[in-house]
Amino acid sequence: MTIPDHYIEKIRAVYPNSSLDRLELNQDGMNNDVIIIDQKLVCRFPKTKWAKENLAIEVNILQLVQSFIDLPIPQIDLVEEDFVSYPFIEGEPLSRNKLLRLESSAQEKASAQLAEFYQQLHSIPKDILETSGIATSVGERTREEMLNLYQQVQEILFPHLWKHQRTWIDEHFEPLVKGNLTLEASPVLIHGDLGCYHILFNSEQQKISGIIDFGTAGMGNPAIDFASLLDNYGESLMKRMDRYYPGLERLIDQARFRAGTVWLQWALMGVQQQDTELLLAHIGSSARDIQPLGVPW
Repeated sequence: MTIPDHYIEKIRAVYPNSSLDRLELNQDGMNNDVIIIDQKLVCRFPKTKWAKENLAIEVNILQLVQSFIDLPIPQIDLVEEDFVSYPFIEGEPLSRNKLLRLESSAQEKASAQLAEFYQQLHSIPKDILETSGIATSVGERTREEMLNLYQQVQEILFPHLWKHQRTWIDEHFEPLVKGNLTLEASPVLIHGDLGCYHILFNSEQQKISGIIDFGTAGMGNPAIDFASLLDNYGESLMKRMDRYYPGLERLIDQARFRAGTVWLQWALMGVQQQDTELLLAHIGSSARDIQPLGVPW
């Protein structure tokens, strides 16, 4: 994959002493192109005007949370309107298969690390967050927005789905429609998109080595963060985390519901925009052991 010349020119301008012997280009992200230099430095280039604005918000959040989080997160080095860099964090994405192949003790350690990360993130004092002017996460969805999603799914996706798929969707939204499920909770600072590709794992040390990509971080319902983990790892991980994150059980049905809407949102966008990439975005990254809403924890 060829790296655009203007990216290389930018890197040489800000890091004139870098050898650039080993450059890796990652264009998988929707908002940023990423170049890794010699496995030492990460350079991110926003793809659109919106991505530039979002990157500035992410930098603000990263700089704010540094003193509250124990796990390594990006430590910003240079910031410009169309460029951000930070030291490389070693590790590989922690896929569900990789996690489940670990010894039980290593699975327990990873679960504890994730729970403690969320506990620290969600516990940042509200006065500090208010002073920093952090906005609502783009991952937040109100009851009204979810009901609107349901209506769009019925109108746009149902004609493409089999009967058992339509039945599952109706059953999934039923508690929300009848008012038996609330999506309300005291807002905290959330990551918003902690998929397996944003959790780095050091195989040699058998532990999580870092958390990356705070592009969807902001104020929101903590159940959104647990929905990401449910979607990627299932309830087996969540039950391990329960002992390290007090009150997790109270959020489980909200997390189950939100996790169940992830594929629907991507599929809806893919059909509306006639974009195959969106339709296929989450293949291979979702778990299957998510219980229906209301099943005892």
